[in-house]
Amino acid sequence: MRDYQGLLKFVKEQYPPGTRIRLIEMQDPYAPVPPGTEGEVDFIDDAAQIHMKWSNGRSLALIPGVDRFTVIPQHLQTLKLYMPLAVMQYERDELGSLEEYPSELDQGTVLSYHDQILAAILKERTPEKTERGLMKYYHEDDGVGQKVKSLFFTVEQVGSKLMGVAECRVQGDLGDAELEQLKDYVSGQASDGFGEGFEQHPIKVGSDELYVSLWTASKGWSISTKDELEATGQQMGGMQLG
Repeated sequence: MRDYQGLLKFVKEQYPPGTRIRLIEMQDPYAPVPPGTEGEVDFIDDAAQIHMKWSNGRSLALIPGVDRFTVIPQHLQTLKLYMPLAVMQYERDELGSLEEYPSELDQGTVLSYHDQILAAILKERTPEKTERGLMKYYHEDDGVGQKVKSLFFTVEQVGSKLMGVAECRVQGDLGDAELEQLKDYVSGQASDGFGEGFEQHPIKVGSDELYVSLWTASKGWSISTKDELEATGQQMGGMQLG
């Protein structure tokens, strides 16, 4: 039983849903899929059989160790998820002490601090996170965990604004449900994970200090793909991604 569970885990890790496969030979004696047919993995069943969506419309499963096939390499794609930033500034009074209450900066002023904010967020990337980034803490064995190879926060100019960005490296295509699940995970990292620590670290700008939040409780906070952001921008007066 232990060996079988290990095989099942191995097959699921090696052939996640969406993996592209080219068939070399199928041992089905009745109606095998023709050699050379390509398709993508649909799911792995409890018998470790690889259920397929073949390009010819068939769905006959592959049996590892019996059928012969190769994996078609998929290039990593970059998926960016955008979110508004809230930046608070503590100024110094005439005695040189920081004011008790901060002021929230307008978007034009925030944009002028692009370099300082970017440097601060990059500084938060510790060595153990350099390969998978925040996906290191994603522990679900599902399509998101298998397809999203890394996740890092950064900032980027969008029109006349500076926005927070979750930059993801993805292998294969995310389904709609997987994209929403990834957004939920990113939102959690922006509010309670990475973002919670980041917003507590002051960013020095001259004699003042900035505190940057990737997430806020305001109703205006959202997380969007590039296409979603562009559509929203058109409704708001034509803001486009730079």
